[in-house]
Amino acid sequence: MRLVRSCLAACLVLTPFGAEAWDMMGTKRIELRTRDGDIIPVGSVTFEPDGAGSRFKLALDLADFRDHFLSMREFKCVEGPELQCYVPYPYKNPATVTRADLSWLEHSLIFFFKAPTDYGAKLANGLYYTMQITDAGIVGIPQSVDLNEIAAPPGNPELPPLGPESRSDIEPRARWIEALIIR
Repeated sequence: MRLVRSCLAACLVLTPFGAEAWDMMGTKRIELRTRDGDIIPVGSVTFEPDGAGSRFKLALDLADFRDHFLSMREFKCVEGPELQCYVPYPYKNPATVTRADLSWLEHSLIFFFKAPTDYGAKLANGLYYTMQITDAGIVGIPQSVDLNEIAAPPGNPELPPLGPESRSDIEPRARWIEALIIR
């Protein structure tokens, strides 16, 4: 929780007191925020109410990403002091969220990082953006995860496989991309 709080003020300008709470309805922008304050557009997510939660659909626009052929596979990567490459979640999932559980959205926006000079994909260097709803949007703070854990289909496809036990905290500002923001 400490990591999320440290980024909230820098990642989002909070809405004024008394403003409507941020909701998961309609189309919202997805952006990556670098530790230098630059914003990299990633696309959008559309939320549609569904019972107690919402269904979501991603529309990625990776125009600022470059193609990299790594470990016999093509990845879309954003380039900076390190490469951050998008990894589409490879299995069918319900694509649903609630205010208390954003796991499937988090699984849909996973990445890995590597040094520009390193050879091949480094799936052990996975980045999982643990998300929290704020009054101005959703803020995702990177946690470390080994994406080799999703090399095989999960036993129960209805449960997100990369749970808290699979992830570990990253020191603030240790990664070039310090937050994923949906607003």
